[in-house]
Amino acid sequence: MVGPGLVVAATGVGAGDLVATTVAGQRYGYTLVWAAVLGCLIKISLAEATGRWHLATGTTIFDGWRSIGRWPVGYFGVYIVVWGFVYGATAMSASGLPLVALFPDGPSLRTWGILCGLLGLVSVWFNRYAVVEKLMMGLVGTMFVIVVGVAIRVTPDLGGLGAGLWPTLPHGSVLYTLGLVGGVGGTITLASYGYWVTAKGWRGPSWIPMMRVDNRVAYATTGVFVLAMLIVGAELLHATDVALNSGDKGLVDVGDVLSDRFGTATADLFLVGFFAASFSSVIGVWHGVSLLFADFVSRLRPGSVPVGENGEPQAERSWPFRAYLLWLTFPPMPLLWLDQPVGLIITYGVLGALFMPFLALTLLWLLNTDRVPRSWRNGLFTNVVLFGSGVMFLVLCVRQIQDLPW
Repeated sequence: MVGPGLVVAATGVGAGDLVATTVAGQRYGYTLVWAAVLGCLIKISLAEATGRWHLATGTTIFDGWRSIGRWPVGYFGVYIVVWGFVYGATAMSASGLPLVALFPDGPSLRTWGILCGLLGLVSVWFNRYAVVEKLMMGLVGTMFVIVVGVAIRVTPDLGGLGAGLWPTLPHGSVLYTLGLVGGVGGTITLASYGYWVTAKGWRGPSWIPMMRVDNRVAYATTGVFVLAMLIVGAELLHATDVALNSGDKGLVDVGDVLSDRFGTATADLFLVGFFAASFSSVIGVWHGVSLLFADFVSRLRPGSVPVGENGEPQAERSWPFRAYLLWLTFPPMPLLWLDQPVGLIITYGVLGALFMPFLALTLLWLLNTDRVPRSWRNGLFTNVVLFGSGVMFLVLCVRQIQDLPW
């Protein structure tokens, strides 16, 4: 019965999160296990709040943003266009990396990246949510079984893993730890959760308990997956003092270490899991963020999204949905050949850093007002989590903007 939660969780956990978690294990062993777990708990609260807004109000998160004022609409419009352009190239490249490592005599990284982008386009263009969900469940199952299997293979220190649940900050690790907490599965796709809940056929407050079960199952699965990557970093790299390359290439380095220690079969299996994690983000973003864009356009241009016989919007067959699919796929392809312009990096970095505090703090505002029936407004715990995560994301936002190549 579950589904949307696994889709949003798998989409949010991409190659970058796998590298960050593995590097955390490499640098600090099991010390930051608690931070990875806390990150998953924060995403449970954010996704639950988004889904609850959709089900309790019968409107979308974009309607909520519009009710706040004109500035969220303007910010979101610029953000989703710039973000899609840069993310399209990033996602295609991340999906191509494990394929290049698996088939060293095959096509180049650029060719594999383009093929992955086109495959994502076809998978979403010709299918509705039900099929997309099945594809995502298959990819989630693949990456979960492989990565957890590798973690068991490297023989985790269960005592150290348990001790790591106690919050401890190694010297000089404050900002790194905040990044780990904020980065595990946290992207614009969290805002897509409500749209996937609706696409699943869950409508009205009576579905909120089911949505909460779905969300918790999904992020519990993600939590185990993230812990498995941290174990790989702690056991495979920390003890041997192996340094990873920056970015997604770090996962290829993990494959090399696995090959040296356990043989090529284990390394190749890990690369298959790496591909499943990266390509699940392609399909999830291509579908979920296109739904967000279609909703954005439909509010500015009524009638742009057709309505079916049952009175429900048919976003997946609308021109805004397909236009954004094409935007994610084709314009970013030249970035696979060219270095990203500094101005584009700065714009993308600023807008991207601002999104998570924007989401957390707007949800905090919306779900404590009379826009939501009293029985479905935030409780004290949710308010504390949303406020705390909003402040944390603001700190990370300032840090990320400071680190941009001005």
